[in-house]
Amino acid sequence: MKAVWNGVTIAASDETVVVEGNHYFPPSSVETEYLVESEHSSHCPWKGTAGYRSIEVDGERNENAAWFYPDPSREAESIRDHLAFWNGVEVVP
Repeated sequence: MKAVWNGVTIAASDETVVVEGNHYFPPSSVETEYLVESEHSSHCPWKGTAGYRSIEVDGERNENAAWFYPDPSREAESIRDHLAFWNGVEVVP
């Protein structure tokens, strides 16, 4: 699977973890130079609190387009620190 935004592959892996229809990419598969810190967070009743990253490519920013669980619940341990994408990021085979 690949996560692509603005024509750039942000993450690519054959070992994503699919949860609730979202592909979570292992940290080692993500091109971190495109990620920008974000203060945004959200809470899932069964996964825990998610942190976010914005994506920046060629001077354009996609706010809070990636999320991850740094300290997930025991039931969501398989996605610890993995990134999932939305908000215009294409996740394709």
